[in-house]
Amino acid sequence: MQNKGKYTVSTPLSNEKQIDALTAIAGKTVLVVGDIMLDQFVYGRVDRISPETPVPILAAERTETMLGGAGNVVANLTALGAKAEIISVIGDDTAGQNVKSLLETLGVSSRGIHIDAARPTICKTRYIGRNQHLLRVDYEDVKDLAAAIETRCLAQIQEAVKAADVVVLSDYAKGVLTSGVIAAVIKAAQKNNTPVLVDPKSNDYTRYNGASIVTPNRTELSAATGGMAVNTDADIEAACALILKDVDIGAIVATRSEAGMSVIERDKAPVHISHNVHEVYDVSGAGDTVIAVLAAVIAGGSDIVMAATLANVAGGIAVSKIGTSQVKAAEIKAALMGNAPKNQAAMKYETVRNEREPYVCELDAATAQIREWQAQGQRVGFTNGCFDILHFGHVSYLNKARDKCDRLVVGLNHDQSVRILKGADRPVNDENARAAVIGALGCVDMVVFFGATQAGDDNTPCGILGTLKPDVIFKGGDYKVEDLPEAKIVQAYGGAVDIMPLYEGHSTTAIIEKTRKSDAA
Repeated sequence: MQNKGKYTVSTPLSNEKQIDALTAIAGKTVLVVGDIMLDQFVYGRVDRISPETPVPILAAERTETMLGGAGNVVANLTALGAKAEIISVIGDDTAGQNVKSLLETLGVSSRGIHIDAARPTICKTRYIGRNQHLLRVDYEDVKDLAAAIETRCLAQIQEAVKAADVVVLSDYAKGVLTSGVIAAVIKAAQKNNTPVLVDPKSNDYTRYNGASIVTPNRTELSAATGGMAVNTDADIEAACALILKDVDIGAIVATRSEAGMSVIERDKAPVHISHNVHEVYDVSGAGDTVIAVLAAVIAGGSDIVMAATLANVAGGIAVSKIGTSQVKAAEIKAALMGNAPKNQAAMKYETVRNEREPYVCELDAATAQIREWQAQGQRVGFTNGCFDILHFGHVSYLNKARDKCDRLVVGLNHDQSVRILKGADRPVNDENARAAVIGALGCVDMVVFFGATQAGDDNTPCGILGTLKPDVIFKGGDYKVEDLPEAKIVQAYGGAVDIMPLYEGHSTTAIIEKTRKSDAA
């Protein structure tokens, strides 16, 4: 491999060009072939050690289920705005049905998902006490595909490759990517002049002969080179040179955790891209995010250095989240503009709260911020109301709620929702005024609008609770938990419900009536 010099990149390309590259992703098709999985995360708190044996007791609070492995690559592609197709194998079981359902929720066809009754759907369950992984349990049967299943996959690959702008081989060494499947994908892609990107697990890279790009992390790169050092730029270059000398691969994009990435192309100058990660909470699925961004940006017509630069930013965002997370194009754009790999909600929160202004958030941004708070081990509470004329009862109730959580989110009925609840002469104060007042309270960390737009529609916060997933919701009054529709939503994902007493003698209706009597007098 010829070395024509090298250079190190921190921000090598203008924001305008990078944003154009992200915009070009829309509508491009990426075919993913590989091991699909179901990822489950059980979140809770650890307050004591088991008396039976010295292990922590996790008090489970909520469970989240999402696509993992090749499925997480697909989820990241859709989050970026690309079209995704997948060819993989699941078992004939409940986990497999969940996989198909999650794909359909993303708008991705499950026609490429083949069922093998002789093997279970791969499922990884992680138990997390706040932001600390305690245990992972894997359900799997690692073996190559049965001949009949492999034949069905191979037949589908030939047609699927023709419609793809880029192909990704997501290799988790669970059996889907047999030597025959890999060779068939690469041969079909070469015939159609389609780039093939590989996230490798095998130490024998000759399996990937003919691939355009391989994306090992440092551990994988060292293993593939017989244990070579992979600490410095020079180490990475030497290890990649050894692979490129013996294997027919176009380029290696080595992911290097906190050190960033290195792009080593055959007969070109090495490019080392530095990282800018503020905090690392969880590396689960970060490699899936990286290869999804690489594939999508290349599908959009950009070169490998542009793709790696944007993938590097996306990887920094991914590890700042907890769980198997997807990174949206908007988050990458926000990070580029702010020169920091944080989600847009987090950056906005820091800016706005420092200015002592109310933090009123759209649902997507609110969800991203809540996930970040939860990743930091903070307990997020939620309550809701019209809060038309703020009074002593409101403030006392909100303060009590905030005492029971680390962050308090208030769902605020928008104006049409209030009219449906209270009548045509309400609200007295419009939604922006109410949000400004309620959001300025020290006990309130975020305000999110919700509510029905027509009489008869659901006017409860159920619709947003299933997305926000706070750890606990607070409800004032003499309700029974089993009678609250919100409770069913929250308890379904493992959240808690806290019924709190109201402060009698204080209400917006009474204040309005008192004002009317005073005016009449």
